[in-house]
Amino acid sequence: MKQQVLHIKRSEDRVANIAVLGAGGLGTAAARMLAMKKEMRLAGIADKTGYVVDLEGIDPELLENKKPGDIGMKSDDAIGEIVKNSANFDGIFLALPNLTDEFIPEVVSRFAEQGYSGVIVDALKRSGAVEKIFELDSMIRESGITYITGAGATPGLLTCAAAIAANSFIEVTGVDINFGVGVANWESYRATIREDIAHLEGFDLEKAAGMTCAEIKEELDRRKGILRLHDMEHADDVLLERAGILSREKVKVGGTVDTRNLEKPVSTTMTLTGKTFDGNVSSHRFILGDETTMASNVVGPALGWMKAGLEFHARGIYGVFGSAEIMPRFVR
Repeated sequence: MKQQVLHIKRSEDRVANIAVLGAGGLGTAAARMLAMKKEMRLAGIADKTGYVVDLEGIDPELLENKKPGDIGMKSDDAIGEIVKNSANFDGIFLALPNLTDEFIPEVVSRFAEQGYSGVIVDALKRSGAVEKIFELDSMIRESGITYITGAGATPGLLTCAAAIAANSFIEVTGVDINFGVGVANWESYRATIREDIAHLEGFDLEKAAGMTCAEIKEELDRRKGILRLHDMEHADDVLLERAGILSREKVKVGGTVDTRNLEKPVSTTMTLTGKTFDGNVSSHRFILGDETTMASNVVGPALGWMKAGLEFHARGIYGVFGSAEIMPRFVR
């Protein structure tokens, strides 16, 4: 039976309680960013083996310099502890690794089965995983969840920029996303780097998931710390197709990741090409500032979509939405 959740009318000055699943690079960045916001606060966080719940707000300094699996109360099911406490959270940000397409959908199903009624936002990257989230739409709507998927940088920020840019054209003929990421220490973003390795020739999700940290380091050393990625399975294609902008085979995503330097190896760009109503062929280009980090460009937009989700939820609008369908709101 669906758990009954008391809905309290939101007011302008009410602070939204947010829980973050994942305490790696993106999770800890979310904690730091939330500490700078007035409209939201970090009220729960969990990683593989530990969790913290504090509805008055969690100090991000408690998470600083913590190794994965070394936060808060120990638990064999730390995610389950957040699920059990989910009625206390207005929103859930999923910053978990996704080395099988089924993992995040299985986590989401647990929230729905618990009867959670709130907002969930993910930063999923792979097309297959996002498609599995859309398959959960009926269950998510029935639970009273407003869910926004692919809400990071790419997919996410750049996908939404493409959706806006498309309106200058009668027909969109292509979208090309080329990203640059620099991290000073790959171990801070182990899950993200694993996912990137899975896109390399000769690798897949299963192989990347089974690699030890020593094997990953060896692979990075062999490549001098640089990962060059081409024709990636990236959910920008699914999201733009679902938004009715262009077919997925016309979306190309690739990038360069430097795992040893914070400076981006290349600028991140989204180029959309199309035909105008008066017969011209042209392109719009959206370029991210080189000084903005991966964490800034993933977590900031994710919280922006969280705020949009909270607005939708307050109006009784539930179900799964792609990031190309909704404009994120700026979180003060």
